[in-house]
Amino acid sequence: MLGNITYESLSKRLAELEKLPAKKADKSIPELLEKKGVSRRDFMKWAGTVAAMLALPGSMTPLVAKAAELSDRLPVIWLHMAECTGCSEALLRSDSPTIDSLIFDHISLEYHETLMTAAGWQAEENLEHAIEDFKGRYILMVEGGIPSGDSSHFLTIGGHGTTGEESAKKASDHAAAIFAIGSCSSYGGIQAANPNPTNSVSLDKVTDKDVINVPGCPPSEKNIVGTLIYYILYGNLPALDAYNRPKWAYGIRVHDLCERRGRFDAGEFVEEFGDEGAKKGYCLYKVGCKGPYTFNNCSKNKFNNGASWPVQAGHGCIGCSEPDFWDTMGPYEEPKGNRLYDTPFGLGADATADKIGLGVLAATGVGIAVHAAISNVKKPKEGEEA
Repeated sequence: MLGNITYESLSKRLAELEKLPAKKADKSIPELLEKKGVSRRDFMKWAGTVAAMLALPGSMTPLVAKAAELSDRLPVIWLHMAECTGCSEALLRSDSPTIDSLIFDHISLEYHETLMTAAGWQAEENLEHAIEDFKGRYILMVEGGIPSGDSSHFLTIGGHGTTGEESAKKASDHAAAIFAIGSCSSYGGIQAANPNPTNSVSLDKVTDKDVINVPGCPPSEKNIVGTLIYYILYGNLPALDAYNRPKWAYGIRVHDLCERRGRFDAGEFVEEFGDEGAKKGYCLYKVGCKGPYTFNNCSKNKFNNGASWPVQAGHGCIGCSEPDFWDTMGPYEEPKGNRLYDTPFGLGADATADKIGLGVLAATGVGIAVHAAISNVKKPKEGEEA
């Protein structure tokens, strides 16, 4: 549990932030939420959920709420690289705005190509001024892979003919914190998939500064806003895993918190889409679920305002928050061992889900093979001998 010193130090940081001018002086975040029909009670429940998500005790809920209210004090520059804009769309285009999306929509976005009205020379000027005016103080968020080196011209932006690589480097050099939003920015994405004709790379390959990866295709809006709230609250980076992902969001496998985990443990698998097992909600491993290999909190946060997520909807996890998932996780409707290329220990198309369990997963403690084997033992029909 966090002590009083930590609570007091965080309160002091927020008090300092409160002295900064709000970038949208006409309306505060609490006023915006009230106008949208979000009660103070609902807002505090949301803050409590975020506190729990960040592994903070309940006593920190008021500070999380305060950090959210002050999120319009820090300037944010959001760059689009080679991408589909899906990460921004997932955050901002919900059918009924969530507290997360409302807060993000109101933060001090100094530059965001999708949201701003400026275009052409004016847009470029806005970016240049934002970097200069808020040098060393702004949060940089980057969406999309970055064509690099001799291939950087594949992403050329604006009248000056600046490459995306040049823009990302310049913006990174003067940022207080850098977030790579989505798997494209975190790892290169589909742009970097074999054979990677544009030599696309992740954001951390074009800067020597620390980058927090928030992967997913797209990532949960809570993971985006939660990472922002953490930085506002603490002023530094959260604990990161080996791939620079916040541990509070990406510290546990999808498999471990999946609602179908009980079916997996019982050896009850969907053998093909539409079969009786699929109708009964059996485990989707044999039809390609990559949950045992994927670290993310999708099963807790879900998507579309918490309505559902791929496994609940009947399709296996495709591992989109893992590095190079376009190359390492496909085909998406087949177990990882049933692939022609890049399979563990050279296993090819002849490998079955059971064999891959014996050869690899058992060694990592997943134990797929035992359950897969159990599921293949058919009960004797009535009148047959066991």
